Amino acid sequence: MDAVVVGGGIVGLASAHALAERGASVTVCERRAVGSGSTERSIGGIRAQFSTPVNVELSTASMAIWERFEERFGVDIAYRRPGYLLLAREAETADALREQVPMQNERGVPSELLAPGEARERCPELDADRYLAATYSPTDGFADPHLALQGYAEACRAAEVDVRTHTPVTDVRVTDGAAVGVETDGEGIDADVVVNAAGPWARRVGAMAGLDLPVVPRRRQVLVADPDPPVPEDAPLTVDLDSGSYFRPERDGAALVGGHFAADDPEGDPDGYARSMDLEWAATALERAAETASYFGPSTRVQRGWAGLYAVTPDWHPIVGETLPGFVNAVGFSGHGFQHAPATGRIVAELALDGTASLVDVSALGRDRFDRGALLTERNVA
Repeated sequence: MDAVVVGGGIVGLASAHALAERGASVTVCERRAVGSGSTERSIGGIRAQFSTPVNVELSTASMAIWERFEERFGVDIAYRRPGYLLLAREAETADALREQVPMQNERGVPSELLAPGEARERCPELDADRYLAATYSPTDGFADPHLALQGYAEACRAAEVDVRTHTPVTDVRVTDGAAVGVETDGEGIDADVVVNAAGPWARRVGAMAGLDLPVVPRRRQVLVADPDPPVPEDAPLTVDLDSGSYFRPERDGAALVGGHFAADDPEGDPDGYARSMDLEWAATALERAAETASYFGPSTRVQRGWAGLYAVTPDWHPIVGETLPGFVNAVGFSGHGFQHAPATGRIVAELALDGTASLVDVSALGRDRFDRGALLTERNVA
C-alpha cells in the first residue's frame, strides 16, 4: 500500500511510522519544517483524567507507548509523572468530577476524588478554601514534545518513510468518490490512502477532498515564570477547571503558566497568527495562577512566553476515521494531539490497512457525528 500523510507534526509522524511498520510505503508532506505547527508550541501534557471514555482510552493506549518510548525509540523524552490535579470551584464542576472518577477507574486510571484539604497535600501552596473538590492521578504528567518528535522522526527515517519538508499539498485527488493521491507544488503523488494530519490546516486539507471539517484554529498562550516561592519539581500539573488557569513545574523552580481567559475566542490564521505572548494576557495569567496557589506572589518574574494554535472541533473531540474511501482524518484534537499521538498513529494504520480500528473504539469520533447531532462532551479542557 502507498500512503501519503499530510502534516509533519507528531500526529502525522506517528501515523507515518505506524503505517510503515506494517509494510506501507509512506510519504509525508509537510508545508514547513517537521513539527513547526502545533507540536513545537505544545507544553507536552500527558493525562488520562478526561470526562469521556473515548478520550480516557486514547490516553491509556498512548501512555502504554509513552512509558516505553525510550526503550522503543531510543530517545529520552524527559517523561515526568508528578500527576495532574484538577480543581473545581463550582458545584456543577465538582459533581462532574465525582462522576468521572469511577469511569476512569474502570479503565485502569488510578484517579481519586479529593476534598480540598487533601488537594493541598498534593500542592502545598494551594488556596484550598477556594475549591469544592479535586481529582488527582499519579500516572499523569508531561514530556518534552521536541524530543518526542525527534524520536518519531528518527524512527520514520529508519523505516524508510519519505519525509518531504517545505512541500505543501495543494490538492487532494479524488476519483469516483475515493482519494487517490495528492498534488504538491512540484508533482502529483499517487496513493491508496491519504491521511489528513494537518493540525490547524486540517479544514483546508479536508476541503481539497470536498469535505467540510468543523476544525477551527484557536490561539492559546503560555509563559515561563520564576515564581516566588519556587514550584517544586514534584508538584502536579494543576488545573482550575472553572477559571481555565493551569500551571506545571519546570526545572529549577520555574513554572509554565497558561489558560484562556477572554470571553471571545476568534478563529486564528495558521499562516499569520501572532506567535509571541501578549503582555496583558501574561498579567492575567499570573493573577489567575496566584488565585490558585501562593507560588505566584508579587515578585514572580516572567522569563518568556509564546502562542500556538489548538485545532478545535465543536465538541472538543478529534475527528478520527475514514471520512471517504481512501481518506483518513486524524484532526481536531483540541489541544490533546500531542498526548494522544501514539495511539492515534496506530489507529490510523488500522483504519488504512484493516478497515477498522481495534486499539480503541473510535466509532464515536467520525465526521458524521456533527450531522447526526451526536456530539460528545469533554468537560476537562484547559
